[in-house]
Amino acid sequence: MTIIDTALHDSLRALKLSGMLQTLDARLTQAHAGDLGHLEFLQVLCEDEISRRQSVSLAKRLRRARFEQQATLEGFDLAASPKLPAAQIRDLAALRWLHAGESIVLYGPVGVGKSHVAQALGHLAIRQGADGRFAKTSRALADLAGGHADRTWPRRLAELTRPDVLILDDFAMRELTAGQADDLYELISERAQHGRSLITTSNRSPVDWYALFPNPVVAESLLDRMINTSHQVFMNGPSYRPNKRPGRTGSTTNQTTK
Repeated sequence: MTIIDTALHDSLRALKLSGMLQTLDARLTQAHAGDLGHLEFLQVLCEDEISRRQSVSLAKRLRRARFEQQATLEGFDLAASPKLPAAQIRDLAALRWLHAGESIVLYGPVGVGKSHVAQALGHLAIRQGADGRFAKTSRALADLAGGHADRTWPRRLAELTRPDVLILDDFAMRELTAGQADDLYELISERAQHGRSLITTSNRSPVDWYALFPNPVVAESLLDRMINTSHQVFMNGPSYRPNKRPGRTGSTTNQTTK
């Protein structure tokens, strides 16, 4: 490496242009061979840097999302059962609901793939530049409850409000306490106020959620907002889990397919 090359490498590092640094030698070889003109050489180096930054940003957003699995719609067998609402799921993949700040309710029996589809839609939104977060509903509520004890509740609420899309898995599993219902009301209200989307998965039909709230007034106010303005997807059919075997399209081990 020449003194000039060393200085150039140091300058690229100082400018945090490691995408250029990683491909510089290959691009120089192309330029010396006459495959790239001066402007083309600069353009492809800039594209290399943009590509690196996009990849790093995507990886960071995926880590922040805390998905249980890196599920994708490409890895979900929509032909596994004729009862699956394939057309509705494909329509949701267009992400119009995300841009409109709308929500999604995925409900149906255990094992049909609700969690997979929810995380896959979140994964797709993140690939399009959105921020996402996945959490079991019970854990999200426990986290908010802990904020009351140590006076960090506003910060914890803000962390769940901030993402463009929040996925609450296993929603409406059991009856809520008054405190849980109030926290959930605040969370849903804050997200709605900022026009941010919510995806919930549940083994219960939305009409059965009301009885789980100790205060019917809170239930009406909260659930009417959640249910009446959401895309409701009823997922039915045989369990998807037995179909997740080696050699089958999209199969992985230990996948959650609620």
